[in-house]
Amino acid sequence: METWERPYSPGAGRWLVIGWEAFALGLLAWSSVETFELGWHGVRLVTCALAVIWVLGAYRIMQMGAYVSPEGLRLHGLLRSRTIPWDAIAQVHLHEASHRIGPWKVPGGLTVLIERRDGSTVNTELWAQGVDFHSRPKLFRAVYHELRKRHLAAQGA
Repeated sequence: METWERPYSPGAGRWLVIGWEAFALGLLAWSSVETFELGWHGVRLVTCALAVIWVLGAYRIMQMGAYVSPEGLRLHGLLRSRTIPWDAIAQVHLHEASHRIGPWKVPGGLTVLIERRDGSTVNTELWAQGVDFHSRPKLFRAVYHELRKRHLAAQGA
């Protein structure tokens, strides 16, 4: 049986995101009820549907991140997860992300990037300015070094 562990604790910012999503879905429910003049059954249906969406979304937000095991690296995103065996990974390195807005290039900060042996790259949820590491830059570096250490140990085995 595989044992997956996240080599860091989730940041407090995740709870802010979950709270913000609850507020936004509540506002959506209220505006839907008001706009469509829903009756009691409609209100219950909209409320229950949005509550289910919020619970599922909150669960996925709490599960997001990078998990490691002796077999490989598992990346949980908001909508999907993927597992990459250590032997399929060529390199784990830091990447200075940037975004283009028209002719301008906006720096996005450091992220951990996985380079696969087939030449493709895989983005991770590990971002130095993200909700998990924004106020904990040393933890971001520690997680990066842990991933590199695990990758190198698997290569030597």
